[in-house]
Amino acid sequence: MSTARLIFLTSIFFVWSISSAVAQTKSVADIANYRGADREEMLKASAKKEGKMVWYTSLTAHREIANIFEAKYPGIKVETYRAGPNDLTRRLLSEAQARRNIADLVETTPATLMMMRDGKLLMPYFSPYLANFPDDSKEQADKSRVYWTTDRESIVGLGYNRNLIRAAEVPKSFAELVKPENKGKIGVSGDTTGVRFIGAVIKAKGEEFVKQLRALDMKMHMISGGAVHELMAAGEMPMSISIFRNHVLAARPKGAPTEWVPLDLNPTNAGGVALPASSNSPHAALLFVDFLLSPEGQKIFEEKFRFATSTKDYGFRRWYPEKGYTLEQYEKAEDHWKKLLRDLVLK
Repeated sequence: MSTARLIFLTSIFFVWSISSAVAQTKSVADIANYRGADREEMLKASAKKEGKMVWYTSLTAHREIANIFEAKYPGIKVETYRAGPNDLTRRLLSEAQARRNIADLVETTPATLMMMRDGKLLMPYFSPYLANFPDDSKEQADKSRVYWTTDRESIVGLGYNRNLIRAAEVPKSFAELVKPENKGKIGVSGDTTGVRFIGAVIKAKGEEFVKQLRALDMKMHMISGGAVHELMAAGEMPMSISIFRNHVLAARPKGAPTEWVPLDLNPTNAGGVALPASSNSPHAALLFVDFLLSPEGQKIFEEKFRFATSTKDYGFRRWYPEKGYTLEQYEKAEDHWKKLLRDLVLK
C-alpha cells in the first residue's frame, strides 16, 4: 500500500490532535513564528522549563548531534528515536492512529515530510537562518515560513576505484558514460539510490536517452548505495553510478581507494527538519531547528559527518527529485523510474 493511500486511510485520526488541543496548537504557532531580537534567549529559557524534547530522525549520527546540542544548551535533554524513512513513516502513522503525539521534532527525507505536510501534521515555522538557504532547499508555507528546510544533503554521482580505473578514463558526463569502453564496468544499486539516478538522467537528457544505458551491461545489486560503495572499495567493480559523495569523503581518511565525480545532474537525498503541529516541547524543538540551520550546525554536518550543505555551491548541479511533486505524484514517478532501471539490467 502506498504512503499516499495510508494518508487517506488514517487522516480521520489526525483530526483529534487539532480539535482536542487547539489552545496548544495556537501556542505552537505563535512560538514557531516568533521573530524578536531575544529569540534565542526566549527559546532557551522556555526550553529549560520544558526540560526535554523527543527527536525523530533517520540520521545515523543522531546521538552525536544531540550530544553537541545538549553540551551547548545544558539543562535541555534530547531523546532520540532513529529509523529509516519508511519505518519512520510507519511509526508516525501508527502513533497518529493511536492518538499519540510523541515527536517534538522530525528530521528525515522528503517523502515522510510530504506525508506529514499532506496530512496537516506540520507547523510552518520561521528561523533567522532561513535567508541563508536557497529556495529549492525550503518547502515554503508562505513568504517567510517553511514546512521544512534541507539541513543536510547526500549527493549521488559516479564513483570509481582508482586501483581499477584511471582518472583519465572516468566519465564526466552522461554522454561519456554511455561510451562502449564502459561496458561491463558499472554497478548500480537496485534501491532508491539507483532509481533516482534514472530520474536524473531523464530530467537532464530525456527518457529516450535512458535506453542507451542498456548497452553498458550494468550489474544491479539489491543493496543500498552505501553497501555498493563498500563493494567498489573492495574491488568488486570499477565504477558505480549510485555512489554517495559523503560516503567517499568519509572513507578517504581510512584509506579507501575510491573517488567521486559529479555528472550532468546529481540526484540529492535531502534531509529536512520540520516541526510537528502537536509538538509538546516547541521551544526546545525550535531551538534545535535554529541550531541545525545555523552556520555552526551546517559546519558540523559538513566537516564532521561529510554531508553537503545546500548553503554552498560546489560547482555542479544538484537535483531534489521530490521537489514540486505531491506525495502521490512522486510515488508514481519513482515507480516509473524503477521500472526503467529494471528493464535496463534484464537479460
